[in-house]
Amino acid sequence: DLRPLDILSEAVPARGMRVFQVQGMRGFQLSASRPRALGFPASRLFIHCDRFPEEFSIIVTLRALRVPAKVSAAGGHGAGTARPAAESPSLPQRNEYIFTLMVEESPSVLVGLRYAPDKLHFLFWSQERVGGWQSRVTFPNVSLSDNQWHTLVLAVSGQSFSLTVDCSIPKDVVVETPFPASLSVRRASFYLGNRRRRKGVFTGLLRQLVLLPGADATPRICHAVNFKVATLSVPTVLQDVPAKPVSNEVLKYPYETDMKVTLGARPRCTKQEKAQFWFNASRRGLYLCNGSTWLSMLEVQHRLDYVEEYQNLVTNSETMGIEVFTIPKVGLFAAMANRVTPPGSAIYRWTDGKFVHYQNIPTYQAQSCKYFTIGKKIFLAVANFEQNERGQEFSVIYKWSRRKAKFITYQRITTHSARDWEAFVIEGEAFLAVVNHREGNNHNIDSVIYRWNPRTGLFETNQTIPTSGAYDWEFFTIGPYSFLAVANTFNGTSTKIYSHIYIWLSGSFQLFQSILTFGAADWEVFHIGDRVFLAVANSHSYDSGMPAPSNFYAINSSIYELNITAQMFVKFQDVLTYSALDWEFFSVGDDSFLVVANSFDGFTFSVNSIIYRWQGYEGFVAAHHLPTVGCRDWEAFHTAEGSYLFYSSAKEPLSKVLKLKTT
Repeated sequence: DLRPLDILSEAVPARGMRVFQVQGMRGFQLSASRPRALGFPASRLFIHCDRFPEEFSIIVTLRALRVPAKVSAAGGHGAGTARPAAESPSLPQRNEYIFTLMVEESPSVLVGLRYAPDKLHFLFWSQERVGGWQSRVTFPNVSLSDNQWHTLVLAVSGQSFSLTVDCSIPKDVVVETPFPASLSVRRASFYLGNRRRRKGVFTGLLRQLVLLPGADATPRICHAVNFKVATLSVPTVLQDVPAKPVSNEVLKYPYETDMKVTLGARPRCTKQEKAQFWFNASRRGLYLCNGSTWLSMLEVQHRLDYVEEYQNLVTNSETMGIEVFTIPKVGLFAAMANRVTPPGSAIYRWTDGKFVHYQNIPTYQAQSCKYFTIGKKIFLAVANFEQNERGQEFSVIYKWSRRKAKFITYQRITTHSARDWEAFVIEGEAFLAVVNHREGNNHNIDSVIYRWNPRTGLFETNQTIPTSGAYDWEFFTIGPYSFLAVANTFNGTSTKIYSHIYIWLSGSFQLFQSILTFGAADWEVFHIGDRVFLAVANSHSYDSGMPAPSNFYAINSSIYELNITAQMFVKFQDVLTYSALDWEFFSVGDDSFLVVANSFDGFTFSVNSIIYRWQGYEGFVAAHHLPTVGCRDWEAFHTAEGSYLFYSSAKEPLSKVLKLKTT
């Protein structure tokens, strides 16, 4: 129940502090010229007792600098950048202090925190021997110097020291020398970013520095989705909505931001571009990047009015899946997983506002395609369901040849009625997971996760996971954690089976949660604000040991939401669907949508697929009914001309591009 002691707030206002905004977050840059000016007496925090707590947590949010590249005066596309002085192209010092607590007449550090490349050191003065001596607890493999915001929680109790970085798995250290039970702070002062001298001054940005007596602060910090900037207490001037100045009060702190305005085509919007602006000259709109999406600032937001048929695309045969992707400096493409061989599956290129046939690739009742990159290499993986003419069963990874400007065969992998590929990266390593649906009549078989071997340039088996007639993999991340969800469809006797969500721990995927599904054919993960959702498409309800329902195919598909406190996905909403095979999430302006692929209602394949609009408290509400025939897959994509939906039919050789008309 002890209150947090905000060290950073207690130090401000002080000379030698400047406010900078980087990646949408504000922090203090500390001056090296007057280190004593960044200090204050410890008695201002320890009012009733002059002893440092025996058990405590220290919470720090900071942005440490790495060795930066040379800084240019202006970026491309007419972009100009104002950069903080802290980002000058000089090497960071070997050891930099985040804070120290020192007695005035002594050069020794009572308590302190400093970091070096890939290490973090916690310092304290031990009084077990006459005269005392400096003790140091080192946490190795802590990479902070990457120009990113990080939140650290250091929990101390006796001989146990625990460091949590961005709410990841804690690093625990037990030492012989315990933290002192009675450490006097009489005549001591806190110093921000230094040890009372110029050498070793912190060169990055400091946003939060809090001492929480008597508790491990990790549960109080690690409850938000954005772990890197989780807060317990932040000075008012650094908060996202700055305090309103009184009358004509001047700013107490020099203030700068790395604001950047980009012209031209829509640039990417990731955490790196957060708080940057983009001016769209064609629409005369100014947009702000929130870390994932461009938000309109000066343009009337577009709203979805209706959907119109834009292009009828006659395909090689029925199409089981679509993959829309962009090859840099080449263009926008759509790969179709076509059922019939020959001629195999087709790849189309967006030309003059339409998809035009570009290339055929040999496939064998292809089910899906997955585009991904590894470094500068560009790949397209195809899941084949049937054997080739020689009785061989394998799926194929194709590689983009820049010389031929075509996809060419790169690697064949043995699969068993493969339904889907999923590509992802964890801790800098590339992986590719295949869903094996069945082997002969046996649906209970292993699906496989492959790891890229950079030495051989091939994918190699890394892990197998038991699956039951599986249809789909879905990879996603939440904070520092990586997840992989599998849609299990049929175990040989029933479609009422559990699908599973796995979490990456200690170098492999381990079971995180099981969810009861009914012929699950697809998982779709999406974010709305800070909320994380996971939707499952249930295709049919069948159990050989139960009486037949009135309709196998008219069943609920479900939307789940991540409950941070419970650390699991809980059901948010049921939606009546008709043999649903796919969900696709997309946005128009500030509005969020889900479109479902309804394929069969028990009587006909001519079934309406439905667009649902996010209505907040009401959940997803049906907004548009789209006539489709055996709808198998939806893809949303955007071009300079507008936004589109692309659907494939598993029952006729015709796919359709629909244009989203906005107001």
